[in-house]
Amino acid sequence: MDEKKFLAEQFEANRPRLRAVAYRMLGSTAEVDDAVQEAWLRLGRTDASAVDNLGGWLTTVIARICLDMLRSRKSRREEPIGPHVPEPVADNPSERETEMADSVGAALLVVLETLAPAERLAFVLHDMFAVPFEEIAPIVGRTPAAARQLASRARRRVQDTPPAPDPDLSRQRGIVEAFLAASRNGDFEGLLAVLAPDVVVRADQAAQRLGSLPVIRGATAVAESFKGRAQAARPALVDGEIGVAVILGGALRIVLRVTISGDRIAAIDATANATEIETFDVEVLDRS
Repeated sequence: MDEKKFLAEQFEANRPRLRAVAYRMLGSTAEVDDAVQEAWLRLGRTDASAVDNLGGWLTTVIARICLDMLRSRKSRREEPIGPHVPEPVADNPSERETEMADSVGAALLVVLETLAPAERLAFVLHDMFAVPFEEIAPIVGRTPAAARQLASRARRRVQDTPPAPDPDLSRQRGIVEAFLAASRNGDFEGLLAVLAPDVVVRADQAAQRLGSLPVIRGATAVAESFKGRAQAARPALVDGEIGVAVILGGALRIVLRVTISGDRIAAIDATANATEIETFDVEVLDRS
């Protein structure tokens, strides 16, 4: 059998799985098409005879492609497919869109959109497709233990189904800076002004050992807890989303992931576990 025809047949056999992975990663059928097509192109540039497990190889490739797309959605440019590249036949787009949406569920897709790219990949590959963390780790550039932490954190966020964050990072930063200023100044009313009535603060065990309660619910309780604090806190980007970094002795000690709904803070997740903090991509922002 012609090698190119054989590869096309093998790719078609794996296409449903690749589309399923890509849809859960991207949530957009148009981007799924792009990702699957790019996987096909990469297969064409690879010596397939050296690949022992083509299905596993393709899953890794589609995961890397989707991760790159998530990280650069705003700047990604579409490039035309050259006429010399054979493209496997696509199935009916309207039917496959309905099938994928039904299989995942709109509510889950909304929650997946709140995850950082690396978290989403670790969760999708491990929890939905049973890919071992040893195989996920090199895709996200972390150790297997760190990849496990990513999936665990994503799983908690999926189970808690927090409100989808506002995409306006500049406005979010203003809200976080107002929160930190009110906290440092002991401004109880100022804190209430930026907290949602049903705000929830959750702390990991390491943060609890530093004096935090496991869970604090309600604006009044959260404002009391943060009043007069945040002296060492700085606004930060945490895995590309607005958050807070607590710097003590020149080292990052606590990371607060902040969920904003509308113009108020709806949830705060405090992490002080050093191993888990290492899994975050934290960029401390200058105070304005």
